[in-house]
Parts: sequence; C-alpha cells; structure tokens
Amino acid sequence: ACVKEGKGVDINVEAFLFASMANLAAALKGKLGSSVTKALKSDKTKNMDAANVYAVMNIISFICTVPFVVFTELPTLRQEWDHAVTAHGLNNLLFNIGVSGFCFYIYNEFAFAFTANVGAVTSSVLNTAKRVIIIVASSIVFQEVMERNTIIGSAI
Repeated sequence: ACVKEGKGVDINVEAFLFASMANLAAALKGKLGSSVTKALKSDKTKNMDAANVYAVMNIISFICTVPFVVFTELPTLRQEWDHAVTAHGLNNLLFNIGVSGFCFYIYNEFAFAFTANVGAVTSSVLNTAKRVIIIVASSIVFQEVMERNTIIGSAI
C-alpha cells in the first residue's frame, strides 16, 4: 500500500496477497517450529535442536516453494539472468547471491533459536523494536530527514 498525499491509498492487490501469504507462512513456521523444537529437545535419541529443526523446515519450504517459482518466474528467468550477468558480471553475481543467502540463513537461524528460547511474543516485540531502531539509525547515518509519515510509522 502506498499513501499518496491528497490522493488516498493505492493498494497493489497482488503484492498484498503475496505479502499476506508470506506473513501467514512465517507465523505458522514459527509456531510449528517452536512446538516441534520443544517436543524433539526432550528426546535425546534425536539430534533435533532449534538449528536442526530450522534446517529441516527450510528444506521442506524450499521443496514446497519451487513449483510456485517455476510457474511464476520461469518465463522471464533467462532474460533477467542474462541482464544481471551483463550488468554485474558472473563472478560478482554468484558471490553476492551466495553471501546474501548465507547471511539471510544465519540471521534467520539465530532468530528461530531465539524465538524457541524466549517465546513468540517477546521475539515479535523485540523484532518490531529492532526495525524502528534500524529506521532511525539509518536516517542518522545517511543524514536523511525523516518525513512526517516515516516519523508517524516509527512511533506507532
């Protein structure tokens, strides 16, 4: 959704639906992961701590996501890949994809383990606070003036 002064709210329905599905999947993954982690931690015959549960859930998520990606992205994949390779070079592109994926995985694994230890509500509150801190810190570091809507959004 985009709020335009004097023009109201402009909503991209497709983006809204995909974002809603992603939020629902993340909530279900968090709840399921927490329950499974607690159940499997008590069974010492299995090596299923929070990190291993997260890894298995990511493998399952990957397998479930591939059909959607193939269906929606395959028609333009070759053209976009060639464009990215031309613009950035193959080695830089592969390096950035690898580092980005690794950092994303590690961050989310730590977040998953944190949620398993402190609970979903505490984790959610701290995650929201983190986002506000990042917005304010970025504004200071990059010396950008925060507009009225940004200040209101951060305050909420």
